[in-house]
Amino acid sequence: MSGGNLGTALPRSIDETLALLQSQGYVAERSLATTLFLAFALKRPLLLEGEAGVGKTEIAKVLASGLGRRLVRLQCYEGLDLSTAVYEWNYAGQMLEIRLAEATGQHDRGAIERGIFSEKFLIRRPLLDALQPDAAGAPILLIDELDRTDEPFEAFLLELLADFQVTIPELGTIKAPEPPIVIVTSNRTREIHDALKRRCLYHWVDYPNAARELAIVHAKVPGIGARLSQEVVAVVQRLRQKDLFKLPGVAETLDWATALQALDKVSLDPQAIDDTLGVLLKYQDDIARMKGTAAAQLLADVRAEVGAE
Repeated sequence: MSGGNLGTALPRSIDETLALLQSQGYVAERSLATTLFLAFALKRPLLLEGEAGVGKTEIAKVLASGLGRRLVRLQCYEGLDLSTAVYEWNYAGQMLEIRLAEATGQHDRGAIERGIFSEKFLIRRPLLDALQPDAAGAPILLIDELDRTDEPFEAFLLELLADFQVTIPELGTIKAPEPPIVIVTSNRTREIHDALKRRCLYHWVDYPNAARELAIVHAKVPGIGARLSQEVVAVVQRLRQKDLFKLPGVAETLDWATALQALDKVSLDPQAIDDTLGVLLKYQDDIARMKGTAAAQLLADVRAEVGAE
């Protein structure tokens, strides 16, 4: 499978898919690489669900970078509509065209209508833009946080995800010459409808185990010391076992490791944890619960676990 004249060819195996992710610093489980490879081979959209901050969005960015493809991103939110997500008409340009036609004595309403509802006045939003041909190969279309939208918008996506086409009443159906590589993400704040799930392959992106998270830290925070990285990962792993309002994701682990490195820390101490909890935890109740004695006990448990002096 070719990626086009300028882009990199799509992986031809699960191992090549793993290698592609690793080349971009993304440490993935084989099960994720398998699902990605199948999405390439079957030309099916991929729905990624999981908690916020586990690396779902990053997968689309990594694919775009590794394959040399254009990344088209639709950030979803409540109230998202077709004019923002798919297309709209350049109304100012259309009005000017009508006035020019009137000024030149053109009275053929059919000709004027065909002129103003043409590609010339079509403004392509992300979903329609992703159907455009590209010399580097079909783009990566990221539909991010779909669970933030409402069900009517999901219903519209069914045509796009099933047939990689969009119907515009004034122009007809626009179909992608080559299907984009579609990554849909959801933080599962609500359930995605079954009709949409049936059109996608599915993978749950979970929190990584300690070994994989340590590998991620070393890949994303170059130069971090062995002791600090081990303690950071061990603390985060233990925090995820607590009854917190919002558990820290991989993104918070990397932010915390980077912050501690910027403070020239070579290992953790209770004061450093207290001072930087706002990098790791995002709710005051969680921070208050883990400060002070709790932080000191957590560090003691971690040092016993990692064998630090």
